[in-house]
Amino acid sequence: MIRYTLTRLTSLILSLVAASVVIFAAIEVLPGDPASVMLGVNAQEDTLAALRTELGLDQAPVERYLTWVSGMVHGDFGVSYTYRTPVAQMIVDRLQVSLPLALYALALTVLIAFPVGIWAASRRGSFADVSVMGLTQLGVAIPNFWFAMLMVLVFAINLQWFSAGGFTGWGEGPLLAIKSLTLPAIALALPQASILARVMRSALLDTLSEDFIRTARAKGLTRRQALWRHALRNAMIPVLTIIGMQFSFLLAGGIIIENVFYLPGLGRLIFQAISARDLIVVESVVMLLVFAVVMVNFMVELAYAFVDPRLRVRR
Repeated sequence: MIRYTLTRLTSLILSLVAASVVIFAAIEVLPGDPASVMLGVNAQEDTLAALRTELGLDQAPVERYLTWVSGMVHGDFGVSYTYRTPVAQMIVDRLQVSLPLALYALALTVLIAFPVGIWAASRRGSFADVSVMGLTQLGVAIPNFWFAMLMVLVFAINLQWFSAGGFTGWGEGPLLAIKSLTLPAIALALPQASILARVMRSALLDTLSEDFIRTARAKGLTRRQALWRHALRNAMIPVLTIIGMQFSFLLAGGIIIENVFYLPGLGRLIFQAISARDLIVVESVVMLLVFAVVMVNFMVELAYAFVDPRLRVRR
């Protein structure tokens, strides 16, 4: 298990190094000058040069890359060009919205998908199975921002059960904060629950056709007992893969939903930073999201080894 973990950890570090190079290079080749955006098109050249020096934009790209990476290793993400605020503080403030939203949406995804997928697999070929697969196909096909606008129309405007947007903040109480995240979480969760339910059903059906399930049935177990005692755990590897990918998407891919509901999260921060050419914010936030994705994949691979001990055995 230690050798397996060290191998995955080495892969994680190499992935982060490669991602940092790609992100920095991609930001470097973008057209436009942050100093010109901040001072306007009529700014004097000496003023622009002074601001570039203050921001460190006059340094060589390699030097700026090493400064950026070494700062992130020590927890220093730099200072925002636009807001003149430490980027780390901005990220912490926005994570108080994006991280609970992603966890909330992931919890709803699992709570919906697991029972639906297991129920459909246990009734393969029946009308209930066909109906569930049809509904999940519809959920996969419809974009989450359409769900978001539909829920705003129904639950915020017509029924007035929820607010149409905004975030009350955790200082007003956890119940109000969770309530303001409910519609965005549902909008994010429904398409992901449809995907996860289909994967759960397919994985269970594949496992139920294996020889060890037939052996368990031959020893006297009912289909339900074989499903819950043997098939479910062995079907979890593809399901864990999808859950890991979905959490990464929910954390990094909520830009549209956060803008629909006017949530002050990381997605909205990236959108505003790109509009203002605040490159240090874009680089740092994207790198943080890449780190989250790589770390989630690392945890999923460790979960593989826990679920399937064969992965821990050296060949």
